Amino acid sequence: MPSPGGRPVGRLDALPPLPGLAVRALRRWCDEGPTALARDLAGPEAADAFDALCRHCLAACRRPLMRHGAGCPCLGADEAVFARLVELAAEGAREEALWIACALVRPEAALSLLALAEQAGLALARALVPPARLH
Repeated sequence: MPSPGGRPVGRLDALPPLPGLAVRALRRWCDEGPTALARDLAGPEAADAFDALCRHCLAACRRPLMRHGAGCPCLGADEAVFARLVELAAEGAREEALWIACALVRPEAALSLLALAEQAGLALARALVPPARLH
């Protein structure tokens, strides 16, 4: 029986763009590190912000985060919570995001996690916007 954090709760392709990118980036970061993520996101800004978020989250987690493999279409419970944290923080829903941060990490690390989730979420959101075409 899989760990509760790894249980499928949905499908990755059913997520909106930002949370979907957060889950794919988490999987890529765990598998290949921040350098590979920088190539995926076409630059270091989002990769650096996401790297800081992941490092802080994993260092202060209440328990190990469970995730699915890079090519898996399932969305795991922990992945869904992580994606929601990033999404809410990027939207400026700080109280709701802080509630999730408190569930993921020890209390003394929650505010830092919130700030890092906000930075990473905004950087990922910018990475989703196609570059302007000039003519």
